Amino acid sequence: MKTREITDAIEQYAPLRLQEEWDNAGIQVGDPEAEVTGVLLCTDATEAVVAEAIDRGYNLVISHHPLIFRGLKKIMGRTPVERTVAMAIKHDITIYSAHTNMDSAWQGVSFRMADKIGMTDVQFLDDNQVPPYGTEQCATAGCGVIGNIEPMPARDVLRRVKEAFEVGAVRYSGDGDRIVRRVALCGGAGGFLLDKAVDMGADLYVTADMRYHDFLDNAQRIVVADIGHYESEHFTKEIFLEIIQKKNPTFAVHFAKNETNQVNYI
Repeated sequence: MKTREITDAIEQYAPLRLQEEWDNAGIQVGDPEAEVTGVLLCTDATEAVVAEAIDRGYNLVISHHPLIFRGLKKIMGRTPVERTVAMAIKHDITIYSAHTNMDSAWQGVSFRMADKIGMTDVQFLDDNQVPPYGTEQCATAGCGVIGNIEPMPARDVLRRVKEAFEVGAVRYSGDGDRIVRRVALCGGAGGFLLDKAVDMGADLYVTADMRYHDFLDNAQRIVVADIGHYESEHFTKEIFLEIIQKKNPTFAVHFAKNETNQVNYI
């Protein structure tokens, strides 16, 4: 199977046109026509992950976060990105990323978060209509999700979240005793959806990269929880796995063992 067959399957699920203007989803390094020997799935394509792919004899790495966000003027091994790019080129490894397009896709990142904590009646928190190329029809896409959960105090929901997402520490503001029936979620940095979560009637908003004043200014309106960027998105690779296995159930594809959260807790 060629690289393009796998990336086309991912892009049918999460079209590249859904990515934000600042993003850089798609092939980062490599040949879309290369025959794939195996696939390694990760959140971030690091030197350690590419080294693991080399050790396994795999030549395709699929990550959620793009390896290259900004243009590279030189590749001299001075930075982790430069070293990773050089290693991938030297060993004929293709690196592919599906980032904000997977965030915005139906059953994308935030939907997977909702599944992990048992939410029901899940829908986009902020949806929009995206016209597919060459048609006048529209496909639904959006940011974040909102749905229902069995009523319980906010602290109990957050304990469930902490366990489900393997979170070292949950930062939150608001009333921990507040009964939560409706939850909003957004993988990654979701501060821009906080007002929308309130407007949609959420009792609790779970996301990452929240600022101090996001907590301070909204404590009376909603319980706000920050679970960490990596923690909110590292199950994205499960979506990649399911897409590839649907394409070819027997293909060699694994989660990277050498991937670690770059943010530590003590």
